[in-house]
Amino acid sequence: PNASSVMYMEPASSKRNELWKLKPYPRKGDELCLSKVTELTVKSSKVAPECTKYHNVPVVVFALTGYTGNLFHDFTDALVPLFTTASEFNGEVQFLITDMAIWWTRKYHVVFKKLSNYPLIDFNKDTDVHCAKHAIVGLHAYMEFTIDPSKAPHNYTMVDFNRFMRRTYELPREAVSALGEIPKAKPRLLIISRQRTRMFLNLPEIIAMAEGLGFEVVVEEANVSSDLSQFSKVVNSVDVMMGVHGAGLTNCVFLPHNATLIQIVPWGGIEGVCRIDFGDPAEQMGLRYKQYSIAVHESSLTDQYPLDHEIFKNPLAFHKGFEFIKETFMDKQNVRLDCNRFKPVLLQTLDLLNQ
Repeated sequence: PNASSVMYMEPASSKRNELWKLKPYPRKGDELCLSKVTELTVKSSKVAPECTKYHNVPVVVFALTGYTGNLFHDFTDALVPLFTTASEFNGEVQFLITDMAIWWTRKYHVVFKKLSNYPLIDFNKDTDVHCAKHAIVGLHAYMEFTIDPSKAPHNYTMVDFNRFMRRTYELPREAVSALGEIPKAKPRLLIISRQRTRMFLNLPEIIAMAEGLGFEVVVEEANVSSDLSQFSKVVNSVDVMMGVHGAGLTNCVFLPHNATLIQIVPWGGIEGVCRIDFGDPAEQMGLRYKQYSIAVHESSLTDQYPLDHEIFKNPLAFHKGFEFIKETFMDKQNVRLDCNRFKPVLLQTLDLLNQ
């Protein structure tokens, strides 16, 4: 055996002789993603290799490559599935990681410490023969950034995951208080700003409009290098978080229960993708959710194409695979929010905060 083999022992009388090859990463069918993931062989055997390390706790084997490094994929491909798979063991579980990224495990070290009482093992580099009575190869994963309670161990939900993240990062606010419960306190609005694509082109105007409605506005940029222990505290301190569709919205996992997430959908007929990526997960976490689709005049695509162009008349004609959609509608578009058109969304949000 080597670091790409997992063997399970059969009694001598067994006639089973089974073998599976699998890549322990959630994106089944995504060949580009899985091309980076080490393939494992899981096979039955009647002859046991000599153990050099024995574990009295279950082991979970999973990969840390693929799309990790993008905040959204960190959660949807790794942290949510890991929570779903390992929580039931209350820390008494050993993680064996293939395709280990040390910087990544350092970034999320508090999550690993909360889920496992044992040091991480780099399965690719490790030379031991590990033996355990119970092994799980791969992680429980369902849809994007969600948990299916009907299939998850102990019927875990995204409400459980949201609570787990707040407790892991020692965040003080469990839930949003109704306006008026705290005298003179203004509702806090976090605007996630982006620096390269899908930027707000009129951020000062948006801030002024929100402040005029009574919000205390906080502006933060979320990126790969963000210190999550600090950033999570900012997110947890607000009542409303808004931003254009993108990985930064993943920080909604730190929001208190009943906070509101507002997702701004760029031009291009991508409402369905936006709802699947963040809308459904937010609601499943116990957050309130608003989705605002920009109009043609709010898109910077009007600087690149004439108004009678097909991209405005029939954007679905440009849906020729995800890479093409990403390049056309996500990587080459910024947003100039029409504050008069958007204002009712914030007013509705204030109404929700009053309830």
